[in-house]
Amino acid sequence: MNGGFDFEKPILELEAKIEGLKKLPESHAVDVSDEIKSLEVKLDLARKEIYSNLTPWQCVQIARHPQRPYTLDYIRLVMDSFVELAGDRLFANDPAIVAGLARMGARTLMVIGHQKGRDTRENLHRNFGSAHPEGYRKAHRLMKMAEKFRLPVVSFIDTPGAYPGVGAEERGQAEAIAYNLRTMAELETPIIVIIIGEGGSGGALGIAVGDEVMMLAHSYYSVISPEGCAAILWKDHSKAPEAASTLRIAPKELLALGIIDRIVPEPLGGAHRNYERAAREVKKALADSLDRLADIPMKELMEKRYTKYRRIGSFEEE
Repeated sequence: MNGGFDFEKPILELEAKIEGLKKLPESHAVDVSDEIKSLEVKLDLARKEIYSNLTPWQCVQIARHPQRPYTLDYIRLVMDSFVELAGDRLFANDPAIVAGLARMGARTLMVIGHQKGRDTRENLHRNFGSAHPEGYRKAHRLMKMAEKFRLPVVSFIDTPGAYPGVGAEERGQAEAIAYNLRTMAELETPIIVIIIGEGGSGGALGIAVGDEVMMLAHSYYSVISPEGCAAILWKDHSKAPEAASTLRIAPKELLALGIIDRIVPEPLGGAHRNYERAAREVKKALADSLDRLADIPMKELMEKRYTKYRRIGSFEEE
């Protein structure tokens, strides 16, 4: 991996030493295999130590890694086939949300997800994964199609938030998200949500109401970005790490609070280090959930979904 985060410096230094030693035999008749093995053991221990004790802010940093697998990567690796469906039949097609019919084994699914870009050109095309109202209306159209044909919905979440531009507001951004929330609450087909990177505010929630909500181990889910929270509370973006801890946005915290139902493990060092292994974990988690939800009668499933969201949150009265 090129570059890296500050907290990864011990890992990057060991990786550099190992690479340097591996190149030595090409120019010197020196056996350094024992030293390489020793450093590899240290590297493995360092990775386990660092990645098992991440702070919420470090989790946010990994969730935003530019080489992290995106929705289309998981579709390619998890699904056997995929046919993209475009347009909201009202205004336009929004590339920030991809959606379509997929096959996973014997199952036919409706897959919906945010999509970011790998480079500047693609990010501009995908609007950095921040959807417009037409993206949410496209998702709504296809969720209703899934309900009609009794197809489970699988939703991949990875967005810093819905696009807040003037055009999006003029076309009813808030209404489009709110309409999706109501529709997903009442949708008569199983819904599985998996947060694969960033889960930012209403932009995430607009396609994230589900019977089972999962998070990858190094993703985050929050009502506001840490930077946005820091700017409001302290008028200082540098307080983002403190805001991340205060917001309780990491998977373990959200699981304890009952916001999510499951944490999907990632390869050591993050999903960006091994796409195939990350995809295998996602596929296993999806298959488990689909099997479990398929055995629940629809009326009971709807009641469970309603109860699930009614129980989220708590308050005290004096």
